[in-house]
Amino acid sequence: MIDDPAGGSATETSAYDLPGDSATEAYAYDLPEHLIAFHPLPERDASRLLVVRRREALLEDRSFSDLPGYLEAGDALVVNDSRVFPARLVGRKPTGAAAEILLLRPVDAAAYVWEALVRPGGKLKPGRTVRVGEDLDVRIETSREGGRQVRLLTQEDPWTAIERHGRVPLPPYIRRESTEADRERYQTVYASSTGSVAAPTAGLHFTHQLLERVRARGVRIVRVTLHVGPGTFRPVDAPRVEDHRLEPELYQVGEDAATALNEVRERGGRVCAVGTTAVRVLETIVRADGSFAAGSGSTDLFIHPPYAFRTVDLVVTNFHLPRSTLLMLVAAFAGRQVALRAYDHAVSERYRFYSYGDAMMVL
Repeated sequence: MIDDPAGGSATETSAYDLPGDSATEAYAYDLPEHLIAFHPLPERDASRLLVVRRREALLEDRSFSDLPGYLEAGDALVVNDSRVFPARLVGRKPTGAAAEILLLRPVDAAAYVWEALVRPGGKLKPGRTVRVGEDLDVRIETSREGGRQVRLLTQEDPWTAIERHGRVPLPPYIRRESTEADRERYQTVYASSTGSVAAPTAGLHFTHQLLERVRARGVRIVRVTLHVGPGTFRPVDAPRVEDHRLEPELYQVGEDAATALNEVRERGGRVCAVGTTAVRVLETIVRADGSFAAGSGSTDLFIHPPYAFRTVDLVVTNFHLPRSTLLMLVAAFAGRQVALRAYDHAVSERYRFYSYGDAMMVL
């Protein structure tokens, strides 16, 4: 039985005509700029939670702290434990002009050579060097379409240099410089596996205390890893959704996680995925018989309507950009018309949007 946390309200929705699911413009919506959250709330779990009952097409306005009441003994809460590293290196060219490198992923095991994005792209040709700090230079090694390979020139461990000199790679729609506070708040409390350049933001609302309340209900918390790349912010430019391609992202699912998920399924429990990244991992590792397999690799799975989900029963997610692959995944799970009606409701009720904004739970 699902608890009915006090203080909520329910709003009935109805279907309304929209363009077909395959049209990118079908995932557009208008968002007033003042609803974009440029800073996190003082308390993580003080965010609002819009609960969407997809089958009944009902919306409920709640607080994120109410979330444990929607979970039952025997369920699994699946979180992405990827850790964001300070991937943004800001420095100067020998001329004194400003330059910036966004590290994406290491090419060599020692992490001296990286795939990266650079700015200004036209000026930073192979052989050019950017001074980031007295003990860290970055040399452009090769140039290719969509990025560069760069080498970190440092006498210390590259990860140590990155942690010291790097800045939190806040999303481009947060139009401010990152601060020391962002190192903690643009990170989930359970982050442990370093590799993301963007946070799995649905998890930002959880506190250790809230997770303990989830466990106390008899819910298993299962960790998977997907390292989020910059493609998460790449808009869908193709007129037809299915013509868009996602950049591959690395994932890892341990034996313990796969075993726990299989046990939950065998006992009739539900799987609640925290974030679109967790959904994509689960849908990547599911076997033909519906069981979960441990493993690691890369996934470019792009989930959009129509899509037959095989692994998840509930999804916790933030509010995403118009025409984004993340919104399309939510629309595939909730139904596009229900999802967009939920977004209309969130705008009218002045929910906070995007990475530091409020959350939505789709049942």
